[in-house]
Amino acid sequence: MASVAADYLPILLFLAVALGLSTAFVVLPMLVSRLTGANKPYPDKLTEYECGFPAFEDSRAQFDVRFYLVAILFIVFDLEAAFLFPWAVTVFDLGWTAWFAMMIFLAELVLGLVYAWKKGALEWE
Repeated sequence: MASVAADYLPILLFLAVALGLSTAFVVLPMLVSRLTGANKPYPDKLTEYECGFPAFEDSRAQFDVRFYLVAILFIVFDLEAAFLFPWAVTVFDLGWTAWFAMMIFLAELVLGLVYAWKKGALEWE
């Protein structure tokens, strides 16, 4: 029984160190900001800093579906690039099967792009 507990001791030590460090990385910056006075809000600190002007409406307002369509299309073509680069590096080692597989993959993506184009998903009004 003692050998089983000894086998788990490194794992428990690792978890204790990880928990201690993660707590320190969260708590210590908050304590330092309280002690140094960085936590004193004033009107200039509370102004909008992301876009430079006050928000027009409620932050929970619904977005147009075109924002989501553009995001989905971006993810699709980003994944295409993520698959295309490693394939291009090793295509000569993998042979014709890999070449045909990638051509089928690219054909599917082109069909998806044509479909999105025909449906008007790429048009912004």
